[in-house]
Amino acid sequence: MAVVPEDTMYHTSNSTYRPTSSPLQDNQDTLPEKLLDRHIPGLPRPEDHFNGTYLIFFSMGIGSLLPWNFFITAKEYWAFKFHNSSSPGSGRDPEDSDILNYFESYLAIASTVPSLLCLVANFLLVNRAPVHVRVLASLTIMVAVFVVMIALVKVDTSSWTRGFFIVTIVSVVIVSGSSTIFSSSIFGLTGFFPMRNAQAMISGGAMGGTLSAVALVVDLAVSRDVQESALALFLVAAIFLGLCMGLYLLLSRLEYARYYLRPACPVHVFSGEEEPTQDSPNAPLLSLQPQESHTPPLQPILKKTAGLGFCIIYTFFISGLIFPAISTNIESLHKASGSPWTTKFFVPLTVFLLYSFADLCGRQITAWIQVPGPKSKVLPGLVLLRTCLIPLFMLCNYQPRSHLTTVLFQSDIYPMLFICLLGLSHGYLSTLALIYGPKIVPRELAEATGVVMSFYQMVGLVLGTSCSAVLEHLI
Repeated sequence: MAVVPEDTMYHTSNSTYRPTSSPLQDNQDTLPEKLLDRHIPGLPRPEDHFNGTYLIFFSMGIGSLLPWNFFITAKEYWAFKFHNSSSPGSGRDPEDSDILNYFESYLAIASTVPSLLCLVANFLLVNRAPVHVRVLASLTIMVAVFVVMIALVKVDTSSWTRGFFIVTIVSVVIVSGSSTIFSSSIFGLTGFFPMRNAQAMISGGAMGGTLSAVALVVDLAVSRDVQESALALFLVAAIFLGLCMGLYLLLSRLEYARYYLRPACPVHVFSGEEEPTQDSPNAPLLSLQPQESHTPPLQPILKKTAGLGFCIIYTFFISGLIFPAISTNIESLHKASGSPWTTKFFVPLTVFLLYSFADLCGRQITAWIQVPGPKSKVLPGLVLLRTCLIPLFMLCNYQPRSHLTTVLFQSDIYPMLFICLLGLSHGYLSTLALIYGPKIVPRELAEATGVVMSFYQMVGLVLGTSCSAVLEHLI
């Protein structure tokens, strides 16, 4: 691949463009990977002291998923509430049985539909509402919802189970939508920074999943009161969301962040006599305001990110197909022994915790290794190779089995190895595709591209979880 000499290239913090005298063709899309994170010319690049910006994005990544994960981790609490047994003497109301039986389905619908709608809305708001308004508003709304849920933990809802169900579903809709706007806005913001900061946020999301899995295991081991457990989870979620608000406000005060949050001007080709005004030394230090009032152009973003979008969608499709629907129904081959390891803790440890930790490791590896590159044919090849994981899980001890009666892997170690491979490959490949996206478009489209990349994630998850039911019936 031909590489343009650095003295013939102009760099922003997020894009690379050439003067008209450049010998390369204008339609070449290959972006040298080493130029993805070039600093602004004419300005000394400050250091990220104590990795402050990196840690802020990592923490906000945790905050983007931890509250939602805690919300669904309190499974026993919701079962307790919807079993209509807040009062010891009350019996279960038959008319409310569908709430308990289908609660997880209601939860999935109430979280998926608002997420898709809010992603579209956030894309339309990129140039209309400042990012700090979207971030702080979504965080405030989520804190308010968790305050309401905390207040209802100790309330006896046995006389108004359906009313409490409606309140819960509305809360899920609000939290899911707000969390989507928060996470996609922050991820779009990382497009202005070097890739390590986008990686930090994505790894933070995996850490949120790992912490919720740890909380689930601890809750199973030591909890005696489901209400106290739920209260602790909701309190931690509300406190961490408040912490995210403080960290976001701190971000704009860091010199390193101010350097990369310079306003982006429309990219154009310079003739040679002109001086590039974008990222000039005299540019304002900070701009979190939208640069134009119109909707960002979608077609060039989709065209540039089509290959990466396929990788993201298919990666999340395979993961959503297997986890959690298939993987959580794989039982220990020694379940009949009755030991806590093979019954109570088998799925929480070998599925939720192991997958979350492997996913975290895969995402963190991208902080040091970014191979293959954004234009490499190897990346989609590796993504497609993950399809082989589907029959591996189907041939483990999935129960109940109706059609595929053969259990090929006669040891509990196999599903553990497969779940590690699923999580590790998901974390590594999805993170690579996600962090490349905002770096292969002009800088002024970085935030909108980040939102589009989040939309790719959601499409993959929706397709995967929808098709998982079909796969279950095949087994």
